[in-house]
Amino acid sequence: MTRELLVDGLVNARDLGGLPLVRGGTTPRGVVFRSENLDRVTDAGWASLRAAGIRTVIDLRQPSEIEAAGRGPRPTWLTTVEIDHDGLEDTVFWADYWETGLVGTALYYLPHLDAMPERTGAVLAAIANAGPGGVLFHCAGGRDRTGIVALALLSVVGVRPETIVDDYLATVSSSAALFAAMGRPDPEPRIEELCRARGTTNADAFRATVAGFDVERFVDRSGLTDVELEALRTWRGTLT
Repeated sequence: MTRELLVDGLVNARDLGGLPLVRGGTTPRGVVFRSENLDRVTDAGWASLRAAGIRTVIDLRQPSEIEAAGRGPRPTWLTTVEIDHDGLEDTVFWADYWETGLVGTALYYLPHLDAMPERTGAVLAAIANAGPGGVLFHCAGGRDRTGIVALALLSVVGVRPETIVDDYLATVSSSAALFAAMGRPDPEPRIEELCRARGTTNADAFRATVAGFDVERFVDRSGLTDVELEALRTWRGTLT
C-alpha cells in the first residue's frame, strides 16, 4: 500500500505510517502525516484530507511567511497550530548558514537540532497533545523544517535509520514537481553543488545526520514531558 497522500493541490504529502520499526512491526497508518504547505489545496483536496482522518495541522513556518502567503480560509473541522520552527532570533546560529548558503541542505539539520532542540521539541509536543484524529505537519516545501521534525519524530518512535533516510529522499525526488507547482526554480542542483563542495552529497549528508543524531540527548533537552514522550513512542497511543 502506498504511503503517498493523493490530495489535489499537494505533490509532497504522505502518511508516516507503514514504516518498519527497529523493534519489529511498523508505524500505524492514519496517525501522522507530512507535506508541503497547504495554500494550494482545492476544495477536493480538503475533502481528501478529511477522508484521510486528518483533523490537526501544524504549520512550521515563520509568522511573516504565513502573512506573506495570505493563508485562505480553512475548513471548520480542521485545527491549525502555528509553531515557528526556525528560531531566527538566534542570529549567531543563522549567520553561518545564511552566509555559506547551506540553508536548504541537510548539512544544517543536526546543528539546528543541537542548537535549538526546544524548537523541534515544541512541534513534537503539539503532535503528542493534538486532539483526536490524524496530525499533519508542514513548512513551505515540506523538506527542511518538516524533514528535521520527521527525523526527530521517527527516531523517537524507533523507525529504522535507513527508512528515515528513504522517507527524506522521497521528498527530494519530488523537488522538481514541487517547485514547478510553486512557480519557482528547482533548487536541487544548487543544493548538490554546495554539498559536493564540502565533499558529500545531500543524501549522504542526511544519512550522516541520522547516524549522528543522539536521540536520548535530544529528548533530555527538548522540553518534552514524560507523558508527551510516551504519546510519541506509542505513536499517539496506537502502538503497544
